[in-house]
Amino acid sequence: MVDPPPSLRAGFVKTFPFRGLCPLMSSPLLIAMRNPVIRTSMIAIVLFGFSGAATSPYQSVVGITELGLSDGFYSALIFAAALVNVAVSVTIGIVADRVGNYRTLMLAVILCGVVGYGAVYLLPTKGSFVLAALMLLPVHGALNPLLFAYVRTAANEMGGRHAAAVNSGIRAAISLSWVLVPGLVGLVLSARGSMLPAYLLASLGCLANFVLVLRLLPEKASVDGALGKRLSFLASLGEILSLRVLARLLAIALISSMLHVTAAVLPLIVTGAAGGKVSDIGIIVGIVAFLEVVFIVVWGRIQYRLSHIDALALGTAIYVLNMALLGLSTERWHIYALTLISAFGAAALISIPITYLQELIADRPGLGSSLISVNVFLGAGFGAALFALGTRISDYSGTALLSSLAGVAGLLLLLFLDGDGRGKASAS
Repeated sequence: MVDPPPSLRAGFVKTFPFRGLCPLMSSPLLIAMRNPVIRTSMIAIVLFGFSGAATSPYQSVVGITELGLSDGFYSALIFAAALVNVAVSVTIGIVADRVGNYRTLMLAVILCGVVGYGAVYLLPTKGSFVLAALMLLPVHGALNPLLFAYVRTAANEMGGRHAAAVNSGIRAAISLSWVLVPGLVGLVLSARGSMLPAYLLASLGCLANFVLVLRLLPEKASVDGALGKRLSFLASLGEILSLRVLARLLAIALISSMLHVTAAVLPLIVTGAAGGKVSDIGIIVGIVAFLEVVFIVVWGRIQYRLSHIDALALGTAIYVLNMALLGLSTERWHIYALTLISAFGAAALISIPITYLQELIADRPGLGSSLISVNVFLGAGFGAALFALGTRISDYSGTALLSSLAGVAGLLLLLFLDGDGRGKASAS
């Protein structure tokens, strides 16, 4: 699909006179949303985000406090679940490209969510929690890259220039769920003395998603299964492990690790070096999360003028600055002043790598989108290692500074690998 004619553009301006002031009214995203596949997928990703946002903040409370798992066992369980999610995401991505049909796989992984969340609520035992957390819910988590792959095929039909805007819009929808849902669920359930009903809400959200995909998404995305059949399963897996892909995954993971370190050290710096209160943590996190939703879409528009590499380099530089200033913060107002910079940089690191990773294996959307899960795992691993090293050789502020250096290393590696193409337009 080519860009709309001037008359259609004028119609958008007339219908949405404030679109220049509101990034959510950006014409590329509005045009993309006219596609029923993208529109339905957007609702599906919101429901997926709802289920995760309703339970993830309270998962440790349910597992440790309510069901009696030990701290050590819970930590091992979460690590193993992350490994399972990566393995399942990659496997399903390869299979999806080979069969050329995402809808059936989506229904299967959504059903795992219905059963997994429902089992924890209906049979609140250690066994059901471990089964759900280790097997069923990591499989359900593969819906995230599947939906991005599905949407990528629709965006490709409309023209490559729309991919970044669509990815940004969908990523913003997930963030919006995380802004609204955890607080609302906590408020509703706080008086009940148990967070187990959150799993019922999540299961119902998955059930609604199952019906949505079953009734409204077409049976096949526009994927030629022959593309995925050119290589065997092991050959496809080997492509992820190739030096070309691994080096770029390393660069993105080093950059993404700053987000994980921030999640760990921000509350500790706020209540420590900055002299703030516990209540400040929630306010600061809420401000940043809200701004991220808007800025994610802003970055989608920026990528119409800059290449993915340029945009990601700019976002990384901004977040490196944020991490350095966070490490140097000694007053509460310093942290509040950083919320704008933090949200703008974080929005770039959350959204832009999605398109970049997909294009590493551009002819197979399923396999390319599975790199999203691989990056999340690697970024979290690097973040944990940086936190452990930083707190061993310094304090929490020093750990933030160390993380900024990791971000610089990731940026330099990215520019070394792809710097020669950073001037190309993302639409090319």
